[in-house]
Amino acid sequence: MKENYLAKWLNNELTEAELAEFEKTAEYATYKKILDVSADLEPPKFDIEKALDDLRNNRPEKEVKVIRLSPMKKVMRLAAAVAAIVAVAYFYINSLDITVTTQYAQQTEVILPDASEIILNAASEISYSEKRWDKDRNVKLEGEAFFKVAKGKRFTVATENGLVTVLGTQFNVENRKDFFEVTCYEGLVSVAYNGTETKLPAGTSFIVINGEIQHPETPNSSVPSWMNNESSFKSIPLAFVLDEFERQFNIEVETKNIDLDQLFTGTFSNTNVNLALQSISTPSHIKFNLEENKVLIYAENAP
Repeated sequence: MKENYLAKWLNNELTEAELAEFEKTAEYATYKKILDVSADLEPPKFDIEKALDDLRNNRPEKEVKVIRLSPMKKVMRLAAAVAAIVAVAYFYINSLDITVTTQYAQQTEVILPDASEIILNAASEISYSEKRWDKDRNVKLEGEAFFKVAKGKRFTVATENGLVTVLGTQFNVENRKDFFEVTCYEGLVSVAYNGTETKLPAGTSFIVINGEIQHPETPNSSVPSWMNNESSFKSIPLAFVLDEFERQFNIEVETKNIDLDQLFTGTFSNTNVNLALQSISTPSHIKFNLEENKVLIYAENAP
C-alpha cells in the first residue's frame, strides 16, 4: 500500500482505481473498523464562557508577595523577640510585692530589707514592696503579727480596719474579722481608726471589737503571749477565743447551745490541744467532744 493512500482515503481523495487497490490490502479492514467506531463518538461539551467566569472568580484579588529570609536573619529576629519577652518579664516580676502567708497552726519570721523583723501568727499574711522599700516602708497585714521596726523613716502597717504608724519600735497588730487590736511594747505607736488618731505609748493597747472601741487593761509582758506558745484574752467574747483555737490547732470547731458573746478571760496552750480545750471549757462552764480534726463544744445542760 502506498503511504499516501491512507491520507487520501480519509479525505475521500482516492480515485476508483486507487480505492479498489486500497480495499484489497490487509490494513484496510482495520482502518475501516476504526473509522466506523469513531464516527459514533461525540466530543465532550465545553462551555468556554463558563470556563472564563470560573477563572475570573477563582483568581486571587491580590498577589501574595513572599520574602525569603536568610537563616541568620531569622535567628536574629527570634533572639530579639526572646530578649524583649525576658525584659518585660524581669521588670514585671520585680514590680510585684513580696507576700508571706502562714497557714493554720503555723508561725513564721520575716526579715525586711532594713533588718526590721516581723513574726507572723497563724493564718496571717503580709505583703510589701522590696523594690520601693527605701522610699516607702509600708506593710499590708491580714491576720496578726509582731513587729520589731528598725529606726529610720516612717513605717506603716496598713490593715482594712486601721493604719498603724511608727518610726522605730516594737508592737503587735491583730487584724481579724470584727476584731482589731494594736499593742505597743516599746516606743510610740500611732493608730488611725475611723478618721481618729490615737497615740499609744509603751504598755498600752487599742482594741476594737464588732466596731466598738474597748478599754483594755495594760499588757504585763514584753511580747504578745502567742510568741510564747500561749493565747491570752481579757474580757474577750468567746467567739473570738474559739476562732483563735481553730487557727492555732487547725481543728474545726462546732458549737451547740452556748453563748458566744459571753466574755472570756484566761489563757490556753498553743501546743497541747486537750489542755487548751480544758482551759477554755472549765471557766466558761461548757463541755467538749474532740474527734480527730473536729471538736464539738456544747453547754453542760445541752441534751
